Amino acid sequence: MRIDKFLKNSRLIKRRTVAKDACDQGRVFINDKVAKAGSEVNIGDTVHIEFGNSSVTVRVKDIIESARKETAPDMYEIIQ
Repeated sequence: MRIDKFLKNSRLIKRRTVAKDACDQGRVFINDKVAKAGSEVNIGDTVHIEFGNSSVTVRVKDIIESARKETAPDMYEIIQ
């Protein structure tokens, strides 16, 4: 699954366009490498997102094409 779609489906970022912009600005990393919006994310990958003053690191647990609000947190586990 594309990283911008994963971020939107997992509710880590609210909108896919915002997720794409974050990737384009170099604020999203997959396994410590800068991710482009089209980069593929797989189960077991580590995703690091830098927000304004904070950041979050998660491990991908599941990939769900159309996650509901209740199942979205099951897609990842917060590491840091």
